[in-house]
Amino acid sequence: MSKPAPPTMSSLPIYRGPMPHAPQHAGSVVERVPVTVFDQPGDASRAVAREIVELVQTRAARGLKTVLGLATGSTPVGVYDELVRLHREEGVSLRTVVTFNLDEYWPMQPASLQSYHRFMREHLFDHVDIPAEAIHIPDGTLERGDVEAFCVRYEELIREAGGIDLQLLGIGRTGHIGFNEPGSPQESRTRLITLDSVTRSDAASDFFGEWNVPRQAITMGVGSILDARRVVLLAFGEHKAPIVRSAVEDLPSSHVSASALQQHADARFVLDRAAAARLTRFQSPWLVGALDALGLEWTETLIRKAVIWLALKLEKPILKLTDEDYNGHGLQDLLSTCGRAYDLNINVFRAMQDTITGWPGGKPGRPRRLRSAGASKAGGGPATQVPAQEEVFPKRIVVFSPHPDDDVISMGGTFIRLCEQGHDVHVAYQTSGNIAVWDESADRHVDFVEEFCRTYGVGTKASEIADTIRNFLRTKSAGAVDLPELQMVKGLIRRTEARAAARYSGVKPDRIHFLDLPFYETGRVRKLPIGPRDIEITADLLEAVKPQQIYAAGDLSDPHGTHRVCLTAVFGALEKLAGRPWVRDCELWLYRGAWQEWEPHEVDMAVPLSPDEVMRKRMAIFKHESQKDRALFPGPSDPREFWQRAEDRNRETARLYDRLGLPEYEAIEGFVLHRADQTRGAVERT
Repeated sequence: MSKPAPPTMSSLPIYRGPMPHAPQHAGSVVERVPVTVFDQPGDASRAVAREIVELVQTRAARGLKTVLGLATGSTPVGVYDELVRLHREEGVSLRTVVTFNLDEYWPMQPASLQSYHRFMREHLFDHVDIPAEAIHIPDGTLERGDVEAFCVRYEELIREAGGIDLQLLGIGRTGHIGFNEPGSPQESRTRLITLDSVTRSDAASDFFGEWNVPRQAITMGVGSILDARRVVLLAFGEHKAPIVRSAVEDLPSSHVSASALQQHADARFVLDRAAAARLTRFQSPWLVGALDALGLEWTETLIRKAVIWLALKLEKPILKLTDEDYNGHGLQDLLSTCGRAYDLNINVFRAMQDTITGWPGGKPGRPRRLRSAGASKAGGGPATQVPAQEEVFPKRIVVFSPHPDDDVISMGGTFIRLCEQGHDVHVAYQTSGNIAVWDESADRHVDFVEEFCRTYGVGTKASEIADTIRNFLRTKSAGAVDLPELQMVKGLIRRTEARAAARYSGVKPDRIHFLDLPFYETGRVRKLPIGPRDIEITADLLEAVKPQQIYAAGDLSDPHGTHRVCLTAVFGALEKLAGRPWVRDCELWLYRGAWQEWEPHEVDMAVPLSPDEVMRKRMAIFKHESQKDRALFPGPSDPREFWQRAEDRNRETARLYDRLGLPEYEAIEGFVLHRADQTRGAVERT
């Protein structure tokens, strides 16, 4: 499929908030640094890569080298991928580039899986024509006594190269740029620093456990970064939204080192919509100013968001909001657009009420109507309605689960209910989940198989494989890729647990599918990009089932990226099958996983759960014994088990509905409708 021309930074608008000394009106928080927001991370990455190329080519035409400051981590990978593509397919040369990387763990061997030397080779340096002698990365192999002199020399090398022309950054959840943890002074230079516990927790997945993460790193300082002539900070995903808002809108503070960019003459934040979601102009744009000045209008979704925001702020049910409440909190324009508070309240309340259903697959003999996936313009009465397969019962349903437990964690109550209500439910586990099993658990299962074979006198091969696995485990280094035999054992553990949970939920054995998408099967936390085979496998299942409903994980806060790739595989498969009649009539419902919940204004379907159903969902999650008590990859700094996160999240959604004046339930699972025939271009966008 052909690719659209990638956007460039210069062709897209930058919203510039007032400078720190500018007056602010009451209740408003302004953006103190330029921000560009793209719909998708891929668009942002391509634009930044084009900006880099334009800079390199402009300077090369004048006989000058370009000095780039480079970052590591998942965020800049898209930029590096696009630079590699431009070099291979369009002949773009980077031979006039000199690079300085921000940081490296200490101690760290260059060939280690977690080494930033290795990261940069794999993602960029081995694939473009930057001269080897022009590449500079902090040295994690140094003796402690040699580190200080190295850091001084690193600063000298940057100055000798003429200073950094463009510095690329990511941002950590503590607000760090490079490894400049909270408290790093603005004048700081390249140095050895002790890593914050949050930073080490976030890196735990790469090292297969926080205890394996180095406690220190060599990093360029905040002052070193601010010396760059231009700075571009990239941030993608909902999990980055809170710290992005702090860095962009709060006063500069040494506790959030990224906020120092507010003092830079040419720095900008480049975000996707998920990372920008907490900025005031997205979260409550009516506090920034007139919507038309921001290029916005009062859509159905924005109206719901504003009314819910006001109700929660004033701790009032929706139906008790008054004209004075709207006028006194920056929503005069909404009233003038939609009329008096009474009518506005009724429309939003009914829209919220219509999301609640105990029959997610539709009730036999009763037409079911859903809100449309596209937001309507305000002023036209109640939300637009579309028929939703009211004549089909029971339905063929496919539930996609990125990892082998996301189905029951994220929508276990709805999953059980769909089965109980008689639908033909298929569940498709998209990845094996084999890296998320403790070595000790795998060793225990090997013991079981070996003992079983010995007891019944069957097979000697089991003992040979068991010895191979145990010998490997005795000498396994932190973060090492597992042997194929060990990966198989771990995959089988996750597979048998998934079968047990699906059967408990009511799925027939022949409706349980394991896709084992190839992008995942690296044996490492870092995965391959999505490929044609991933989409083909997904499309084959959908074509075989021809579902009327699909459920897929829309939780893009998954810190390891698997959910995003799995959703892209579903989108790509539906795009491939777009001409099929069943696709035009299919609903695609997006659920959220263990990381975050839909905002109440986003929810298109709210499935209430009784106390008994909450307990049944918990028991389904408990079938995943290898993830019980303590998961290998629990995610950023959340000590709760996944079942606890799910219950707390579902109960909080129910409490929100109650606070808005809607019926009170024990828990609610929320879903967002995405029309299955509206996925064209999704693979390129993500």
